[in-house]
Order: sequence, then structure tokens, then C-alpha cells
Amino acid sequence: MKKIGFIDYFLDEWHANKYPEWIENATGGAMKVAYAYAKKDADNGLDNATWCRNKGVELLGSIEEVVEKSDYLIVLSPDYPEFHEELAMLPLQSGKPTYVDKTFAPDRATAQLLIDTAAKHGTPLYSSSALRYAAEYAGADREGIEYISSIGPGRYDNYSIHQIEPIVSLMGSEAERVMFTGTANTPSLLIGFSGGRQAAIHHFAGSPFTLALNYASGKSAVLKAESDFFAAFIRDLTRFFETGVPTVDPAETIAVITIIEYGLKAAATPYQWIELPSGARQ
Repeated sequence: MKKIGFIDYFLDEWHANKYPEWIENATGGAMKVAYAYAKKDADNGLDNATWCRNKGVELLGSIEEVVEKSDYLIVLSPDYPEFHEELAMLPLQSGKPTYVDKTFAPDRATAQLLIDTAAKHGTPLYSSSALRYAAEYAGADREGIEYISSIGPGRYDNYSIHQIEPIVSLMGSEAERVMFTGTANTPSLLIGFSGGRQAAIHHFAGSPFTLALNYASGKSAVLKAESDFFAAFIRDLTRFFETGVPTVDPAETIAVITIIEYGLKAAATPYQWIELPSGARQ
């Protein structure tokens, strides 16, 4: 049995609560979350020791211990990416396959640092929103997409990745500029890609994740993410652990984080294009 180590900001959160059972079921028990470390206890939930007892996971006192004992590593803190640099730097120097949960980094500079650190130390690394793996999106024709309009729930700061990641997976990493067009309560962002292609995201409370695609050929498609995208993601995650080969191009990860960061900046000057740094196009 291969042992997985969790490294988190605090352990009683939705992803940490779900992943252990999903991973064990997906691998028939061949992989198991065995170790965990968290920087603090949840403010409104189980403390880390109780969480570990309930999950049958050994709570360790440091990131170093988790890295040493584990075969594979998952850095969580999904809603607090500002801690990913602190939590992930040792795992990314370990050479052991490491998954960093969404949102990968708070800004482009940190994303590049994490990716560069992993590359320097030969550590297999990837990060993704689970929405990338929705069967409806994964099966879409990528050739000749001219425009994508996306809707989804949640706040921009921690949920925009679930719309931006599928868009980048379909249109590529060559995002060039962004324009904020929404309101404080209903954020929306226009993204300009190379060749005049565009995509727009819109946040509506309670809405399903849906993409509408128009093609240069004149055809169109409306894709509602109704499949079990988390199950598909977990299958990809466990395959990554087995092979050490990520399925997500680091250039796409950099592009996703750059769009999110500069989208927040664009909100200060609505209806004006904000150019993205060239690194988002690599």
C-alpha cells in the first residue's frame, strides 16, 4: 500500500474530508491517506487531532515528517492559497509526486516559484480545478473555438478558477488581456486570447457550471457540467501518483493564476483592458 501525506492549513475542510475515502475507493485500497500535518486547528470545526482520529490518519508534528514518511504528497489549503508557498516548498524539494490543491497560488510570481522549485528538484507536480475533468468539457471539440461564455456559482476570489481552468484547458495558455465587466455582487470578466479569441466568466449565486461555445465554423455547443467530475479528477490524481506524469501543462497553470490575479486588479478599473504579462502566454 502506498501512503499519502496531507499538508493543510487546517484539516477539517471539505476537500480533506472527502479525498481520503475517494482515493482509497478509486485505488481499491492500494493508496491510503496515512499522515497529516496542519498549521492550525479549524476555527469552527474539529481540531486536527480529532479529525485524524476520526479518519484513521496519523497526525504528525511537522511538514518534514509528512514528507519523509509519505510516498505521495497532497498540499491542500484550497481556500487559502496564500499559504501554499509555506506549505509546499519542502514537498516540492522532495522528488515525490506532489499535488497542490486549487487555487494553486495567490499570484503569478508565487505560481512560477512553485513550478520552478519542483522542476529544479525533479519533483512531479500539478494542480487543477476538478472542473477540468468534467466529461462534458473534456469531450468538447477544441479546434476553432472563437468564444466561450461561462457561468458558475461562488465568489470570484476562490471560485473563479472553476470557470477559468476549463476555459484555459479548451483555449490554451495564450491569454493576453482581461477586462472586468461585472458588479461587486455579480463579478464577470472578459478574457482576450491570442488571435482575437475571447472568453467571459460570470458568477451567479447557485448557478450550475455551464459553458456556451461558439466556433469560427459557425457551430455552437452548450455544455453543462453534470458528470461526476470529482471522481474523474481523483482517477487522474491517482494515475499521476502511479506514473509521476502530470496531465496539466505548467503553462496553463501559470495562465490560470495570472488571469485570476489580473482579474482582481481589473475590478478597480472596470471596462478597461488590462494587459497580462508575457509569461501568461508561454
